[in-house]
Amino acid sequence: MAETAPPPAETLAALRRVLPAHALLSQPEDTTPYECDGLTAYRQRPMAVALPETYEQVQAVLRTCHALGVPVVARGAGTGLSGGAMPHAQGVTLSMAKFNRILKMDPVSRTAVVQCGVRNLAISEAAAPHGLYYAPDPSSQIACTIGGNVAENSGGVHCLKYGLTVHNVLQISGFTAEGEPVTFGGAALDSPGLDLLALAIGSEGMLAVATEVTVKLVPKPMLARCIMASFDDMRKAGDAVAAVIAAGIIPAGLEMMDKPMTAAVEDFVRAGYDLTAEAILLCESDGTPEEVEEEIARMSAVLRGCGATAIAVSQNEAERLRFWSGRKNAFPASGRISPDYMCMDSTIPRKRLADILLAIAEMEKKYGLRCANVFHAGDGNLHPLILFDANDPDQLHRCELFGADILETSVAMGGTVTGEHGVGVEKLNSMCVQFSAEENAQMFGIKAAFDPKGLLNPGKVIPTLNRCAEYGKMLVRGGRIAHPDLPRF
Repeated sequence: MAETAPPPAETLAALRRVLPAHALLSQPEDTTPYECDGLTAYRQRPMAVALPETYEQVQAVLRTCHALGVPVVARGAGTGLSGGAMPHAQGVTLSMAKFNRILKMDPVSRTAVVQCGVRNLAISEAAAPHGLYYAPDPSSQIACTIGGNVAENSGGVHCLKYGLTVHNVLQISGFTAEGEPVTFGGAALDSPGLDLLALAIGSEGMLAVATEVTVKLVPKPMLARCIMASFDDMRKAGDAVAAVIAAGIIPAGLEMMDKPMTAAVEDFVRAGYDLTAEAILLCESDGTPEEVEEEIARMSAVLRGCGATAIAVSQNEAERLRFWSGRKNAFPASGRISPDYMCMDSTIPRKRLADILLAIAEMEKKYGLRCANVFHAGDGNLHPLILFDANDPDQLHRCELFGADILETSVAMGGTVTGEHGVGVEKLNSMCVQFSAEENAQMFGIKAAFDPKGLLNPGKVIPTLNRCAEYGKMLVRGGRIAHPDLPRF
């Protein structure tokens, strides 16, 4: 990226030449709504917000900003949880919200071509008359866009059986930082050459700006039923998750919630959860009625063998949806019991589920903050929600330390710092824990190959060598550095 961006007036004048007046926002009262994504603890107003309505306008904005050396941060619905869409103070936020059309629905090939601003759930709604749906289902699916899903490689409660975004996308079209058209993947299941599609998915808007996405659709199962199993001990519940997979069963969904989380969601949606349980598991089976009956019986036997104190099986679709309503509303439920929360997103081996939960319980005492846990237990993707008040600088600082501790402990247990929320600004320091200087340098090399000036979403995802060196010194002293350069409340 150029060392100094041009004066805002020069950038705005250039953008006004390629955008209609109503498609460019620059006044503080207009740009403030774009100052953060779902990670609200860090905020920054952009210099301007562009709201293009055509692909030509997207291309023109990128070409203009590239010529001037102005940073660009692409934004979907703003539901991300790692600060990946937080603006650059001297840059342009490129909102893709107006690209919200489903361009083609092909029930024969079981694919759909959609614009990047189409909501995740809208794809399944459009495919429903054909007996199809789009499998990845993040909890924010009523609002999050497919472009944002691509940027973060989103998953959801059914990712264990049906995979993440990367397993359900065939092709991405868009523009490079220079405004050149680019396509990753293709209409076929395999494409010649390097697999740049997998590289683009999860790249957090650092390599290109997506405009169209071709997704796979899968047949809606004839039947789906959900088991709600209660456990009086966290370790028993964690062991039950590993036991289900070890038995050769791959449930459509396998989720876990601890006691504080079940209490929060039960008060919110009345899902029928067992409030006496230390943990509950939601295990779903889908397929033909015969397949579901057999799998439910097998899973129930495994869960009882692992010490389940109670097992309830949904008897109809309404009850199944009620069981899932609590899990789907875990985040808003947490917002009712705390002014703020920070949702972490590490992954660990399934066999270490109980270990990490017990470690988090000790961290609650260490940092003096509460933490409610909900996660994709089947693939070990944790979502601890640290509850705090961002208006209290000390609580925010302790929350940062708590989050960093969870991520570092996850890495020490053989896991990773992120599963589906991305790195953004939230996990920059923790990337220094997981990856070596050489590995980070390789990531910078990939970034430079696509975006030599470093204008797309700069300062995120990949920590600088200096940052990692400083973080290493703090770790040796037993402390942390936690986003010292980022604006806060």
